[in-house]
Amino acid sequence: MLFLRILAVVIGLSGIVVGLVWVAQGTGLLSWPSDSLMLDDRSWAVRGAVMAAVGAILLWLARRGNGTNDNHL
Repeated sequence: MLFLRILAVVIGLSGIVVGLVWVAQGTGLLSWPSDSLMLDDRSWAVRGAVMAAVGAILLWLARRGNGTNDNHL
């Protein structure tokens, strides 16, 4: 289970970073690479925001709890 939690953290952080790059390119804040089709295209900003949110949710789910089962009846 530890492997899956580490994998979820890595994927969540990657999703946040990629999503923020997409937002920056879609809003025109990041003009790299100069021939990218994503530049100044608001639809990519929206997709990036969704990607960053999904990454944050995945990161939150992976980090919550301490990995033990504390459900006592």
